[in-house]
Amino acid sequence: MKKITLITGASSGLGLQFAKIYASRKNDLLLIARSKGKLEEIQKELEKQDGISVFILPLDLSKKDAAIEVASFVKQNELEVDTLINNAGYGDATAFADADWNKQYGMVELNIAALMQLTYVFLPSLIERKEGKILNVASLASFGAGPYMATYYASKAFVLSFSEALREEVKGKGIKVSALCPGPTKTGFEKASANKEGSPMFKHGADAYKVALKGVKALDKNKAICLPTLSSKLLAFGTRLAPRGLVRKVAGNANKSL
Repeated sequence: MKKITLITGASSGLGLQFAKIYASRKNDLLLIARSKGKLEEIQKELEKQDGISVFILPLDLSKKDAAIEVASFVKQNELEVDTLINNAGYGDATAFADADWNKQYGMVELNIAALMQLTYVFLPSLIERKEGKILNVASLASFGAGPYMATYYASKAFVLSFSEALREEVKGKGIKVSALCPGPTKTGFEKASANKEGSPMFKHGADAYKVALKGVKALDKNKAICLPTLSSKLLAFGTRLAPRGLVRKVAGNANKSL
């Protein structure tokens, strides 16, 4: 069995940076994203550059039971997931009443259900081997409600809560679980969520590689929550102290600018 690091949403943004980081560590990889072409390009680049094996699986993880397809691929290729990076996700910057229902529902399927099911599928084998790591990409949005991105904020609150609870359940079993909670980051999220660029929120966003690296190092140290920049630390702290009404208002005004 070949041990691998499994990364979802690996064709761009933080997912691509995670792939580069783990490839530089000589970890064999399984990369999952919808775009076969992009995955093939990354596969060729990393195998040539780092001398590792890169397996790719073009798959829409928002499909029901997509994680079962992943598990089947892993078994067929005689792989063993050692590290699981649940990174895939998206947002939608709009008032909920004006949103496309299928996009909202797909967001819940991807941001929550796929992450949860992938963890469910692979966690038992990690526990059996008494080793393994799980990094769930949450968001600074996890810490409060977000008008005009209501479903996205709620989905990331789930990811953070789920990760913290899971961490307690596997204590003493050799498993590390961390949640990465980045603020605005230069990943293309703004373009994908609002179909435009240049908002004040993302103009000075954090570097994606640096954010991913902070997440990987936090996972190595088994930190429960990783807030990768000083601004994200301050905002998370402020969100916990400020009245919830004020937090909602600030978030809503920021999301309107997307």
